[in-house]
Amino acid sequence: MSCILLLPGIASAQLCTGSLGDPVVNITFGAGPSPIAPALANGITNYTYTANSFPQDGYYTIENTTAGGAQGWWVTTDHTGNTGGYMMMVNARTSVSDYFYKQTVTGLCGSTTYEFASWIMNLLKTNDISPPNIEFTIQSTAGTLLGKYTTGTIARENSPIWKQFGFNFSTPPGVTDVVLTMKNISPGGSPANDLVLDDITFRPCGPEIKTYIEIPNEPTILETCSGSTTSYNLKATINANYLNPDYQWQENTNNTGWTDIPNATSLSTTVSQSATGSYQYRLSVGEGAVSVSCRVVSSVVSITVKDAPAIVITTNSPVCAGDVLSLNATGGATFQWSGPGNFTSNTAANGISTAGPAQSGTYTVTATTTGGCTSSASVEVVVSPRPIVSTSGDIEICEGSSTTLNAGGGTTYLWSPATGLSDPNIANPIATPTATTIYTVTVTSDDSPCPIREDVTVKVVAKPVADAGPNKNMIKGNSVQLSGKVAGTNIGYYWTPTDFLDDPNLLNPVASPDKNITYTLNVTSAAGCAIVQDQVTVTVYGKIVIPNTFSPNGDGINEVWNVTALDGYTRALVSVFNRNGSLVYKSTGYDKPWDGTNNGSQLPVGTYYYTIDLRNNSPVLSGWIWLTR
Repeated sequence: MSCILLLPGIASAQLCTGSLGDPVVNITFGAGPSPIAPALANGITNYTYTANSFPQDGYYTIENTTAGGAQGWWVTTDHTGNTGGYMMMVNARTSVSDYFYKQTVTGLCGSTTYEFASWIMNLLKTNDISPPNIEFTIQSTAGTLLGKYTTGTIARENSPIWKQFGFNFSTPPGVTDVVLTMKNISPGGSPANDLVLDDITFRPCGPEIKTYIEIPNEPTILETCSGSTTSYNLKATINANYLNPDYQWQENTNNTGWTDIPNATSLSTTVSQSATGSYQYRLSVGEGAVSVSCRVVSSVVSITVKDAPAIVITTNSPVCAGDVLSLNATGGATFQWSGPGNFTSNTAANGISTAGPAQSGTYTVTATTTGGCTSSASVEVVVSPRPIVSTSGDIEICEGSSTTLNAGGGTTYLWSPATGLSDPNIANPIATPTATTIYTVTVTSDDSPCPIREDVTVKVVAKPVADAGPNKNMIKGNSVQLSGKVAGTNIGYYWTPTDFLDDPNLLNPVASPDKNITYTLNVTSAAGCAIVQDQVTVTVYGKIVIPNTFSPNGDGINEVWNVTALDGYTRALVSVFNRNGSLVYKSTGYDKPWDGTNNGSQLPVGTYYYTIDLRNNSPVLSGWIWLTR
């Protein structure tokens, strides 16, 4: 069992080339909220304490920052970066009797090799005349020199850099207490020899001990998942032999501190963990059953147990056949589903459209976290069938008619809309809609909790519309065209009687009756709805003959202006004007012909002018009359 003694001036982050034990001594100078800490105990230094953050030569202070010091110093905090952590700031001087740190270290073991180390920084960032050169001396309390080490020049750096310095030494048999002394041996001067000191440690040093997990590739770091207990065999190798080795495996759970594992006292041990957490393992080794301060420890094996995903499945089950079945899972980074009907999916959320009873059953999802832990969960899904319903199908009826709706296959029925139904809550209501209507029946069955809906369309065929048009007047011997109109779909029409019509199947036939007659327009529907009728009367007037002369002279011949057949036009307006345009005669109807007078006075012989408006939409008749005597 051996350790290498480092030569002066050589610095290393770990001076022991083998394995180290836990620090027997760890001097950190403490921590606190105040920038300056109280002085060290008497005898630890023969420098003078100052509460000023800028000590002069031969002075020291305990502080947690150098920010208030000289402008030529680096601004730094303690080596470990602890909040409020203190360090010893020394403005060193050169004197044979000077020492800036001296400490009696107790609790060591005899016949044991230790690593002594301390972290030091050269504070000067400019004009360093004489950089620090620290001499470490370790003696027994009886004054026997056990080891001496010099750092060599600790050169000025371009940034504030902490460096670890130290060496290995061995205690003689029976020696458990030693005296550590630190002093500066570089030449004095200003600026020079300004340094900070922190984290002084004494640690047992022994052969290199390596540990690993006895699985392929022999890792020292392993991640596993909670949910099942897995055992792992830990093994250690030592590059030198102990005469009487004492082995003890230790565990550090969630960084709560190292504790011995009962009965784990060989080069290998078996551990098992299932609970989530961080677990560290190491092997502590000593020559015989010695104190903890004499033992070294191996490299660390870490096993981290991560949480298996806590899967939460949500679904809208139970659902009815034809609806969308939703399946959702949370708790992982990736998902893999399986289920009835060879269902598979690798998405967290799924929607199975138009699900049927075949989709009922167990759905299982396996979720995987980003750390690779997996777990599975299942859910039972029910897709209920719907009743098998029969309906009458779509129906066509005539306006004003009724029909019976038919549905079957269920226990309860509800028709909507209820308007025009005799009873919306029965299977076969009578429907009397006024317009085309889509009736929806909702059917439920004792055999299924799911309703089903079916539509029945009742098409209402509107009655056709017949309009024979306005009554017509005509003069005998002439013709008149009827003005029939119809409305509707898939209709036919004809006129009755057919007498005196050029074509009774035309909507607007020409009529030439010789006497008054009434025609009927008949309209029929291809849907079989009732015939609709409307009538028009054609009034036939006699042929009017207008004489152009008469002689009211009392001889009893041609005494009046006798217009033939005009008396048949009871609404006719007859007007007579003299050649000056003055009205001399006016009559509605012509039951008493004009006798050539105006207001009882005879009119002179001459030419007169007439207009005759029959008021039957025929043209106004006009012309001249010669009145003679």
